[in-house]
Amino acid sequence: MYLRRMSDGRVVLERDDALFRLPVSSLAELLHGHVDEIRALLESDLEPAEDGLSHPPVDGRTEVWASGVTYQRSRVARMSESADPDIYERVYVAERPELFFKSAAWRVVTDDEPIGIRADSPWNVPEPELAILANRHGEIVGYGVSNDVSSRSLEGENPLYLPQAKVYAGACALGARIRPAWEIDPRGLEIRLTVERSGAVVVDATTTTAHLVRDVEYLTSYLFRAENFPDGVWLSTGTGIVPDDEFTLADGDRVTITVDGVGELTNPVRRGSGHWGFLEER
Repeated sequence: MYLRRMSDGRVVLERDDALFRLPVSSLAELLHGHVDEIRALLESDLEPAEDGLSHPPVDGRTEVWASGVTYQRSRVARMSESADPDIYERVYVAERPELFFKSAAWRVVTDDEPIGIRADSPWNVPEPELAILANRHGEIVGYGVSNDVSSRSLEGENPLYLPQAKVYAGACALGARIRPAWEIDPRGLEIRLTVERSGAVVVDATTTTAHLVRDVEYLTSYLFRAENFPDGVWLSTGTGIVPDDEFTLADGDRVTITVDGVGELTNPVRRGSGHWGFLEER
């Protein structure tokens, strides 16, 4: 089964090849409940629902956060690009993970909507990741597909530029569907990234969540240590796929991320900050 947030605000459940409407006003409201309450609701008798356009699976005061240096491959790449590589090594082996704010709900894009690359950055990459959805109580409710689009040139120039490298127009995408947490084991899921350019595939790479150095419960527990999320939170778990140093995203590319058992996310790429006015209408 999958949860979706519709363009009219409805939250619907895909179950047994049919759609059902949940008796909540928003996804944020659903995340007020404990995970056992949410599961009981999704497995109960629900009213049928009509299909429609999906919006990003995040609303209200729900935020999107992200994790860094959680895979061996990411650790190596960050060290090689950074003017101060030792800080990435220290994060990788430390007890405390790297966690950072990624996006407010209204800035998130979803399937077939454009992701962005900064006009002032010459080196930009997609970061395909498994994302955790937690409720206000810090319990993991579901999983999704995320793209933590990033400027490697800015982050490599100075670690203090991380907010500018990670938080800008079009830098956060979430797949429209949420897979309930009790239906899937997040360990050992294959993640695949493809990038198409002018009809040809220029990147095709895979990894697995088995290579995560910290498990999803560990990352979530640190996020809730000193922060409150009254409408729940998304946490992207870091990337294990880092394209070659010669690769950078280009205007017109098409990026597809697939997480086994969770879903797929596809977005066109746009350069500059003038392409996301439609988000203001949400």
